[in-house]
Amino acid sequence: MQGIIAVNKDRGFTSFDVVAKLRGILKTKKIGHTGTLDPEARGVLVVCVGKATKLVEALMDHDKTYEAGLLLGRETDTCDIWGETISENVVDVTEDQVRQVIKGFIGPQKQTPPMYSAKKVDGKKLYELAREGKTVERKSADIEIYDIKITDISLPEVRFTVSCSKGTYIRSLCHDIGEKLGCGGCMSSLLRTQTGDFTLEDAHSLDEIQNTADEGRIEDILIPIDRVLGYKKAYVLPDSAKALENGNRLGFSDVKTDEDIGVGEPVCTYHPDGRFAATYVKDKNGYRLDKYYLE
Repeated sequence: MQGIIAVNKDRGFTSFDVVAKLRGILKTKKIGHTGTLDPEARGVLVVCVGKATKLVEALMDHDKTYEAGLLLGRETDTCDIWGETISENVVDVTEDQVRQVIKGFIGPQKQTPPMYSAKKVDGKKLYELAREGKTVERKSADIEIYDIKITDISLPEVRFTVSCSKGTYIRSLCHDIGEKLGCGGCMSSLLRTQTGDFTLEDAHSLDEIQNTADEGRIEDILIPIDRVLGYKKAYVLPDSAKALENGNRLGFSDVKTDEDIGVGEPVCTYHPDGRFAATYVKDKNGYRLDKYYLE
């Protein structure tokens, strides 16, 4: 079994919980997620199954879209409403000030990850250090906020939709907005609606996945690797099947293509029996193996 499943994660589950649950449902150990989603957050968590785990790192690079809630006037140790309160302040700002400050966060910038995050420092996750009562210096990272659309302001609550690059922490964004406004703030809700090409409409709850597996229809929701990659296609000719099966180089005469392939361009390569087999990269002498997926 191999492919990608977009999970609609519910509140109360860690990303690790989802992976553990899926290992039981799908009866396979080789599963990995493509980007942590906070336990109290909901929404799209893309999970790779079987040899699709080779795609985890690449899929982590995808941009994300969230619907978020911001509570002004309160700061917590986790930068969200589920943490311990550090301070509470009067919210003496106008809607226009809120709009102006939030607009100022659009664009490339440096962002410091919260202490309660899966980011590692010296091999240890920050949230593990935070649970030990430790606070360490965190390096800021380059991120980009592509767009923020405010959907509602009912002070002290603000709701907005944000599109951003990988590595962006919405809890940190909420904290930074509150700090800029001078009253503090923390995240009150989070829903990830999209990661890369995977949307909430594509995603399935754990109960749905369990029911689908029980009915023997898991292939209905398992997205094939080659569809996710979206590369041009190269079809290996019957006489060259063995070379493909062994992961050997392929010559131009070993494959048939329907489109022009540029040097350095990756292709999805198919076995003569129709199965997706591997990704190869074209060079001046033919095609070299990139990643092998044939089971």
